[in-house]
Amino acid sequence: MRYRYLGRTGVQVSEYMLGTMSYGSDGNTDEKECIDIVHHALDRGINFIDTADTYSHGEAEEIVGKAIAGRRDKVVLATKFRLAAGEGRNEQGGSRYWIMKQVENSLRRLNTDHIDLYQMHRPDLQTDLDETLGALSDLVTQGKVRYIGSSTLPSWYLAETQSVSRLNKTARFINESSPYSIFQRAVERETLPAVQHYRMGLTAWSPLNGGWLTGKYKADGSTPSGSRAERVKGQWGQHYPILQSRFDMQREGNGRKLELLPELERVATEAGLSLMHMAQAFPLAHAAVTSVILGPRTLEQFKAMEAGFEAILQAATLDRIDEVVPPGSLIEEADRGYVSPWLAPEVRRHLGKVA
Repeated sequence: MRYRYLGRTGVQVSEYMLGTMSYGSDGNTDEKECIDIVHHALDRGINFIDTADTYSHGEAEEIVGKAIAGRRDKVVLATKFRLAAGEGRNEQGGSRYWIMKQVENSLRRLNTDHIDLYQMHRPDLQTDLDETLGALSDLVTQGKVRYIGSSTLPSWYLAETQSVSRLNKTARFINESSPYSIFQRAVERETLPAVQHYRMGLTAWSPLNGGWLTGKYKADGSTPSGSRAERVKGQWGQHYPILQSRFDMQREGNGRKLELLPELERVATEAGLSLMHMAQAFPLAHAAVTSVILGPRTLEQFKAMEAGFEAILQAATLDRIDEVVPPGSLIEEADRGYVSPWLAPEVRRHLGKVA
């Protein structure tokens, strides 16, 4: 396993980060296997683990807490807040009210006295950033959080967080977690340059594009049993409705993926790699990227992924990928990760209203 510095913190983290979104009732309900995956990842040299308060309604955090017991000091542990974590009106968002409550819930579930990287899980445009960053900075001062970061922020908002932190002399985001894969290269346009400008870390999520870049989805529309595409048809998809669009074979973007996959498989073959290993190594070729988040649902899947940990894409391979999917491309809009509220008709249309 190779390691990189997390932004300018001086903390070294593994190039591959273990993602735990599939742990618990929304994914793998076999707790023992989930714990085995964590142990196997730690033994393989991974020291960076990603989870969130909303993954399986908090169950993922609980499983991670059990898995790292006795090895906590060897782990750089990241979790998130912001998305709706309950039925209450204020059980979400970036308010001081919610942050101070939810951090205690996460600490309890993770069975730890501190979180190494506490991340804002999407923007909260209703809460003043002064309030959000002030509350997070207080958690750093209290020692409950070591560093703060974000997940899937638009670049303008990312820049605003840096400005507010500097103005108010509060802790600032040291990492951004964004979707980045061969099929989702839109972040190359503004997000990755912003991350480099502010000397932040970047953890790339969904490098396999939800399984598309393993070659498991076919032109006939069939989806393998147990795949993410299968799971989003049920209750999981109700929790994360945007995921259903990511696997709707009738959408133009997904149809385009099916056309591009054979070309990408040829590129991988020429490089002596499987499509999956080429895809998971792809984000690491960008200078802005710190770690790539891999979210195996089973131990078998993790072992298949770890076989490609040593892969490094050469310039010729990257050039061939650029020919198939040009830099900055977004093949399917549903893969963007964040939908701007300003695209809604009621927001972007004047509709005759006057001040």
